[in-house]
Amino acid sequence: MDFILTAIVNGLLSGAVYVLVAIGLTLIYGVLHIINFAHGSLLMLAMYASFFLWRDLHVDPYLALPVVTVGAFLAGYVLYRAVIGRFSAGKDENILLITLGLSIIAENAALFFFASDTRTVATAYSDAMLEVGPVLLSFPKVVSFFGALVLCMILGLFMRYSDTGRAIRAVAKERLGARLSGIDVDFMYAVSYGIGIACLGAAACLLMPSFYVSPSVGNSFVLVAFTTVVLGGMGSFAGALAGGMLIGVAESVSSAFFGEQLGQIAIPMLFILVLLFRPTGIFRGTQ
Repeated sequence: MDFILTAIVNGLLSGAVYVLVAIGLTLIYGVLHIINFAHGSLLMLAMYASFFLWRDLHVDPYLALPVVTVGAFLAGYVLYRAVIGRFSAGKDENILLITLGLSIIAENAALFFFASDTRTVATAYSDAMLEVGPVLLSFPKVVSFFGALVLCMILGLFMRYSDTGRAIRAVAKERLGARLSGIDVDFMYAVSYGIGIACLGAAACLLMPSFYVSPSVGNSFVLVAFTTVVLGGMGSFAGALAGGMLIGVAESVSSAFFGEQLGQIAIPMLFILVLLFRPTGIFRGTQ
C-alpha cells in the first residue's frame, strides 16, 4: 500500500505541471478555436530561457518565474500580432499550418544553436527529499505542485473577475457579438495567445529544477497536453485540472508497476479510451 500511495502522490505532483501546460493550450483553443501545434516548441524555448538565466546570470529558476512568464506573454502576443494573425487571413486552417511551421522552425533553430545536448539545472535543493509519513517526495516537485495550483487559481480569478478576462470569455462565446459590443476582438486574440504562452513560461521555471531541456523536450509534453485537454473537455479549465491530475496519477502508477518506458503507454491508452467512450471530455468543454 505504501508503494501504491507513493506512486499516486508523485503522480499528483507531476500532474499539477501538466495542468499548467494544458491550461495554456485549452485557453488558446477556447478563444481562437484552434489547436496550437507550436505549444511544445514554445515550452522548450521557455525552458532554455530559464536554463540560461540560471547558467549565465545565476538566477534560480523559481526566482526567474516572473521574468520568464512576462517574457513568454510578450513573445506570444507579438507572435500572434506579427505572424499568426497577420498571415492567417482569419482562417483556422491557416493558423494550424502556421503554428505547425513555427514548431518546426523553433525546434530546428534550437538544434542549430544549442546542439542536441541535454541540459539540467543543479541547485542545492534539486535532490532534496521530503518524508511525509511513509511517502518520500521530491522537494522540487512539491514546490512545482503548489506553484502550479496557485498560478492556475490566479488565472481562473483573472478570467472570471477582471474586465479583460470577461472580454476574453465574451470573444470565446460569440466573437461577432463581442465585436458589435465594442470589444477589440483581434487584440483579445493576441492577449489570449500571450496568456497561453505565459503559462508555458511559468511551467518551464517550475520544471527545470527536476527536469531537463533539449531541442526535442517539447515533444514529451505535447501528447500529455493534448490528452489532458481532450480528457477534461476542449476549452474547459476545470477539465484541464482534473485531466492533468488523472494523467499524472495514471502515468506514475503505470511506471511504478511496468517501468518508466512501459509506463508511458498509460497516456495514449487514456487518450484512446476517452475518444471511444466520452469524446466530449469529462466537463464537456464548458468554461
